[in-house]
Formats: sequence, structure tokens, C-alpha cells
Amino acid sequence: MPSVRRTGFGSATRASWLIWTTAVLVYFAALFHRTTLGVAGLEASERFGLGPAQLGVFTVLQIGVYALMQIPTGLLVDRYGPRRVLTAAALLMGTGQVLFAVADSYGLGLVARAVLGMGDAMTFISVIRLVASHFPPRQYSLVVAVTAAIGGVGNLVATVPLTLLLGSVGWTWAFLVAGGVTALYSAVAFLRVRDVPAGVVAPKPEPVPLRKIWPKVRQAWSVPGTRLGFWAHFSTMSTPAVIGLLWGYPYLVQAQGMSAKAASSTLGLLVIGAIVASPIIGGLFSRNPEWRMPISVGFLAFALAGWAVLLLWPGGRVPAPVIAAVFLVLTVGGPISGVAFALARDYNPSHRQSTASGLVNVGGFLAVTVTALGVGVLLDLVEGVLAPQTAFRIALSFCVVVLVVGGWRMLVWWRRARAAVFEAEERGETVPVQIRRRRWDALRVA
Repeated sequence: MPSVRRTGFGSATRASWLIWTTAVLVYFAALFHRTTLGVAGLEASERFGLGPAQLGVFTVLQIGVYALMQIPTGLLVDRYGPRRVLTAAALLMGTGQVLFAVADSYGLGLVARAVLGMGDAMTFISVIRLVASHFPPRQYSLVVAVTAAIGGVGNLVATVPLTLLLGSVGWTWAFLVAGGVTALYSAVAFLRVRDVPAGVVAPKPEPVPLRKIWPKVRQAWSVPGTRLGFWAHFSTMSTPAVIGLLWGYPYLVQAQGMSAKAASSTLGLLVIGAIVASPIIGGLFSRNPEWRMPISVGFLAFALAGWAVLLLWPGGRVPAPVIAAVFLVLTVGGPISGVAFALARDYNPSHRQSTASGLVNVGGFLAVTVTALGVGVLLDLVEGVLAPQTAFRIALSFCVVVLVVGGWRMLVWWRRARAAVFEAEERGETVPVQIRRRRWDALRVA
């Protein structure tokens, strides 16, 4: 595994913090827009006359576009810089939400969510590139974690407050205002964000002709640390995302009999848990990078136990405190998923960093896309035939299947990445993270 040791500056300046604040508000907007359908799903079903599978297509399309855009986004950030890409992202998200506000047909609604997904796709990679440029390496994991926490506030605003806004001013005005404000903020991002700190020479843009795109992507993908990041993101962030983005609200209302307000409040726990856990986990990873993967594996064990509680509870009607406790456990996966970007950053040179970050980001959103679609299809097959509790038990079991597959591949690539680190040390190279050999490292890697 190639070793990359970046000799960053000592500490971030006040200007860098202000630039990061401006940029992170675009990410805040992205999380708000991404999760609006999580609490407006039932209204969308009535507005467009949709069944569960058709409703699921909204999220599948939006997240699918997000996933497909990750590699192009990495290339765009490497070529044009995060400032321009963030500006375009805010414009696209605002336009998509305005279209969704006035959409009166299923087809136009799908177009709106696709445009929204394209803008959303450009935000996180741009922000973490700014973090890498403006903050020293020792602060990277912590600042990325705080970024995720602030994005979580946008998610929180899309739960109870948006539910109340939809009830008071209605669908059109709620989404029209949200889209308009986001589009206008693009001007602020363009004027305030700077790609590198003052006095630092920006790296020369690297034009990537079409014929060279695939080799560049292949180089990033060939790094075991990148591949490990892909599967870590696939495994850790998909469960809380699927619950928060689409299926958590219908599950709580239809299968668990909660009121709309109670369901929104329960979903809010997913966000509050992430907001609280993000800086804690980010700080822990910054101080002890060797703990990143053991903590990720431990989360998978707890996540599987949480799903077992929800899906196997006698009678299917789970007590509200138990649901809340399980949701709080599952939501930690979001902050832990930041390990994927630390891996991409550690083991790729700076000119390929955004491309590698895009690749690992594909992992999580590929899992979300597949899971959201799988749950919707299963629910469409059994809804009306079985009781709601049983129908959701069967449909949500697909989340466990995806989690098991992702966990298996993550373990495989963890061992391969460790082997690459040991080989680099034997060659006398400096590695970003010092790890100790274990007896199971001597076993043959599958």
C-alpha cells in the first residue's frame, strides 16, 4: 500500500474556520433536502397516488443519482476546486426542491428528486476536500466528524419542524421556501469559500481527459485502504440512512401505531444521537486511529443485535422505549462511517484524494439504494396480505441481509489492508497508522 505522509501546517486559521463554516452550511442544506421525504413520504403517496414500491423509487432515484455522481464529483473537485463545485451544488439542490414543490405528476416529481440528488452528491466531497486543505492532519477526523454533526442538524430540521411546517403552510410553500433559500445561498458560497488558505499556492488543476478517467479511478480503487473504506461506508451508514430517509416513518406509524408527532420525534433521535456521537467518535479516531476498524466491527455486532430485537419482538409491536434505544444504537453508524474518508485520505496521494473519497462514498449510498429498493419491493408484495407488523418484519429483514454482506466484505478487506501496511513497513516506508500484528494476520486472506 503506498504510503502518503502529508506535512500539513500547524493549526487552522480563523479565516479557514470561516470558510469551513460557509461550506458546511451547504452540507447542512443537503442533509435537510435529502431527508425531507422521510417525513413527507405519506403526503407524497397521497399527492402522487403512489404505492410503497413507487414511493421507494423516489429515494432510490435520488440516492442512486447521488451514488453515480460520486466519482464524477471527485474528478470535478480535483479539476475545478471545491468552491465552484459547492456553488453548483447549492444551485442544483435549490432548483430540485422548487421543482418538487410545484410538481403535480409522478414524472416531474422524479425529475425533481434526480436534480436534488445531483446537487446533494457534490456537497460532502467538496467540504472534506476543504477540510484537508485548511486543517492539519491531526484535526482531520475531528473536523469531518463535526461536519457530519452539523449536517445532522439539517436532518433534524427535516423531522419535527418540517412536519409542523407541512401541516401549517402546506406542501408547495414549505418546499418552495426551502428551495429558494438554498439557491440564493449559492452566491454566498461563491463569494466566501476559498479552495486553499491565504498565502498557500493552490495545486495546479489536473485536467483529466476522458480516456484517462478510468485509469485514475482504477488506481484509487486498487489501493486496499480505498477498498476497505468502500465496504466500511457500505456497512456502517446504510442502516440509519434507510430508516431516516424513507422507511422509518411508515414503519413507526403503520406497523407500530405511533402518531405522526411521536414518529417524527422518534426519528429525531437518529439525528440527535448522531450529533452527539459525531464529535466524540471523531475525536477518538483522531487520537487513536488504530481503533478505527475495531470500533467499526463492534458497531456491526451491535447493529445486528438491534435488528434482531426489532424484527423478532413477540407480537411485532415493540415498546416505544425499546425502539428508541435501538435507534440510538443504530444511529452511531453514521458518525463511525467517517472512517471511510480517513482511510481514503491516509492511503492516497493528494491529487487522487477526492477521487478516492468519491469511491468510498459510493459504498454507503449504493447500500442505501439497494436496501431502500429491496424494502419497497418486499413491502409491495406483502402489504394487504399480511398484518402491517408482519409485513414490515419481512420487508425490513432485507436491511439485515445487506448488513451481513457488507460486514463480510469489510472484514476481508480489513485483513488485506493490514497485510499491505505490514508489507510497506518491511520495505522501510512510513505508514500513516501504526498497527500491531495479530495471530489472525498470519492466516490466509480470503
